[in-house]
Amino acid sequence: MNMSVTSALFDLDGTLVDPAGAITSGIRHALVAHGLADPGEAQVEALVGPPLQVGLRTIDGVTDENIEKIIATYRSRYEEFGMDESKIYPGVIQLLQALRRANIYVAVTTAKPVNIARKLLDRKGLTEHLDAIHGNESEHGEMGSSKTHIVAAALKDADLDASSSVVIGDRYYDVDAARENSVASIGVSWGFAQDNELSHADLLVDTTGQLAVALLGEQIAQTLESENNGVQEGAK
Repeated sequence: MNMSVTSALFDLDGTLVDPAGAITSGIRHALVAHGLADPGEAQVEALVGPPLQVGLRTIDGVTDENIEKIIATYRSRYEEFGMDESKIYPGVIQLLQALRRANIYVAVTTAKPVNIARKLLDRKGLTEHLDAIHGNESEHGEMGSSKTHIVAAALKDADLDASSSVVIGDRYYDVDAARENSVASIGVSWGFAQDNELSHADLLVDTTGQLAVALLGEQIAQTLESENNGVQEGAK
């Protein structure tokens, strides 16, 4: 399936960047550091996506009294170690470059606080391949787990045409935000989706190669693959 798009709005963690366990291990470290039981990797993986103020409240022992300290401990460790541990998924840089060459507007729409997102993108060398970066203003998740306002801001700020835009992400928050803004959605399977949560996406892809075909067409995708020794499969 080839979509005719003029703008592509990407999620960050689990879509462009593999946190390589930095998020989940950091959350588990922060919980234990504040005297809470380690909930295990499986439960914490479900927290990758929504704001920490929202996700952490699903963990036993997290309260209004300790949540800010837990987040502060997590952020300190993440900025010191986690950003460097994170890895760009194979094929992502080549794909972003090809999108820009095709005059497709490229932005990030993440639930991360925008200042943290900018630091990560700068450190990974991705900022130069983007037209804009959108995220939450703070950790507090005033809009809950929804990303609707983030996608809406990206559309409004650049005066983008929703009918020729697409949201690309690994969680249902991305799919829902796209739908609520009348934008198409592509779910990527290499991130943190739980069970069949991406089943309502307009398209589901398993590799960055398939994503290139969807966004740029078969011919350009094949050229891209040849030039870069293959737009490789995303790996969790």
